[in-house]
Amino acid sequence: MSQANKIRIAIIGSGNIGTDLMVKVMRSQHLICTLFAGRNFNSAGMKRASQLGVPISDRGIEAIIADPSICDVVFDATSAQAHVGHWAVLEKLGKTVIDMTPAKLGEFCIPAINAQACLDTGTRNINMITCGGQSSIPIANAISQVHANIEYIEVASSIASRSAGPATRANLDEYIETTEDALQRFSGAQRTKAILILNPANPPIDMQTTIYAKIANPDLPAIQAAVGAMVEQLKTYVPGYQLIVPPTIEGGKVVTTIKVLGAGDYLPQYAGNLDIINCAAIAMAEMIAVAKFGKHTKERKHG
Repeated sequence: MSQANKIRIAIIGSGNIGTDLMVKVMRSQHLICTLFAGRNFNSAGMKRASQLGVPISDRGIEAIIADPSICDVVFDATSAQAHVGHWAVLEKLGKTVIDMTPAKLGEFCIPAINAQACLDTGTRNINMITCGGQSSIPIANAISQVHANIEYIEVASSIASRSAGPATRANLDEYIETTEDALQRFSGAQRTKAILILNPANPPIDMQTTIYAKIANPDLPAIQAAVGAMVEQLKTYVPGYQLIVPPTIEGGKVVTTIKVLGAGDYLPQYAGNLDIINCAAIAMAEMIAVAKFGKHTKERKHG
């Protein structure tokens, strides 16, 4: 596909998430990275972008303000606090923003559930929730398709400490709040709880998320079928998404566990927590591109 039929992507934030996004954008048939902006030319992400020939800037969002025509869509891979100021600017510039932070300003998006709805409503601030949200909410939603009245859902994600960067650690409160709110939104559960465990084990562990759902008289075969179908849908854009403990009944709750292996683009395979939210963001951006240019292809290369 020619560059004329690709949407132009600017990435703000040169950390692990931003750099991995850049690599995934470069592999996409529908996207082209026209700006990689951070604050330090000497950062590992900036050096990688320079090596790959991607235009870089150490002026952050100021680079977009200086030349708004440089991009169509902005990935904000900074922090929840920074995103508030970024959105105030980017909204005035008429940009579509895919927010990688738990700022919770835009429309919650799980591509397997509501990507089309986001496109149909024309929302310009698309929030990718959190890594734990991307891994657990599709399962919670699948369960809710079988049982509309869920009393309680709890999700516990364990990730390698090495895959939690400074922004993740600084946004832990926002992570919990945003994940719980999105869980409630997509499952209809009366109560929700999110837990994030940073495991310092060496070698680093793979990301795992366990979902607990308290339901009166659960229809386990139907839940297993719905969860299995959702897992297959997730795999279309997150190839490393795996169901390792199918839904079962334990202690009066429906329990299931998934694992996410990263694609190993810029980040190590164990950083599935970062890979899943990036894959979700790329999937959403590619849908925006397909909608814009009206070109539908069955062979989309997701990260």
